[in-house]
Amino acid sequence: MPVSIDRDGLDELLAALRRRGYELVGPTVRDGAIVYDGIETTEDLPVGWTDEQDGGTYRLARREDEALFGYAVGPHSWKRYLHPPELTLWRARRGAEGELEVTEEPTEAPDYAFVGVRSCELRAIEIQDRVLAGGEYPDPFYVARRQGAFVLAVNCTVAGGTCFCVSMDAGPRAEAGYDLALTEVIEDGRHCFVCEAGSERGAELLAELPGSPAGEPELAAAEAGVARAAANQGRVMETEGIKELLYDNLEHPRWDEVSERCLTCGNCTMVCPTCFCTTVEDTSDLSGETAERTRRWDSCFTMDFSYVHGGSVRSSSRSRYRQWMTHKLATWIDQFGTSGCVGCGRCITWCPVAIDITEEVAAIRADAVD
Repeated sequence: MPVSIDRDGLDELLAALRRRGYELVGPTVRDGAIVYDGIETTEDLPVGWTDEQDGGTYRLARREDEALFGYAVGPHSWKRYLHPPELTLWRARRGAEGELEVTEEPTEAPDYAFVGVRSCELRAIEIQDRVLAGGEYPDPFYVARRQGAFVLAVNCTVAGGTCFCVSMDAGPRAEAGYDLALTEVIEDGRHCFVCEAGSERGAELLAELPGSPAGEPELAAAEAGVARAAANQGRVMETEGIKELLYDNLEHPRWDEVSERCLTCGNCTMVCPTCFCTTVEDTSDLSGETAERTRRWDSCFTMDFSYVHGGSVRSSSRSRYRQWMTHKLATWIDQFGTSGCVGCGRCITWCPVAIDITEEVAAIRADAVD
């Protein structure tokens, strides 16, 4: 049964997670944005803040209330913790007799409790589970972080200007993949959180909290908030037959038009919660006595990403943008059985020239090859 807790109850929930040994990570305000970082109590959350987003635009604004989760999403995604941007794989040292001693980095990681995970981000984690934890060769670093994570989801009651998760069937309500899910209710002088369990450990923790069964007014207000977020989304993407649409239009003139604007900076891939491309770098010290191999995030927008002997396979911005968009929305389906887009809108917000993936799909669809 859903339980209603107040802000003190939410603080008790965070304290209970800390007592269980979890390292709390959640939204907080820093450097003019809402980012994910270590937190301790609700005081660390973006209390009373919201975000205003559009193509190439992001800014914080004050709300008229003390909402803790009254915003959409920021530049960070949970990929930052599950699939870190930089990771040392092994280190090597030359021994006294000249032999090499190679030490692999341990895969152990903190048990994270992710606080404030949105439904689109749950879908993104589900997709990355297939890519990085499934198959014959799972990534041991990802698996270690994923298995220990406690997920405290938050149902959206505020839509961002670039959100289109409804189009991608990824929100705004969390349907699966969480231990606990909250819906923030601020109405008629009441400020509470309707809390539901999605796992056994979530139910055990919920039973410890100082709350009461959620009544009909709280449940109705929670449903109304989620419905409002769904109705107020700033973007729509038509996904019917999208894989075939892109496969059949690889030479569409729209690719030339978008490439004239695209800076190939890679911002869209860095903020995307599902992009997983990496590169591997080997470095050594000047004496040649030690070396290490490091894995770092990479982007299909860089020239080096598709470099082979003789040059880059995708040397033009047109080919690189087409590769990213067709992989995300088409070939990803063939590879992993799902689209790689969850409709979070980050790629639109954080594009310096405001390229809009929903607009690009619509333009190709409007003048598609039959």
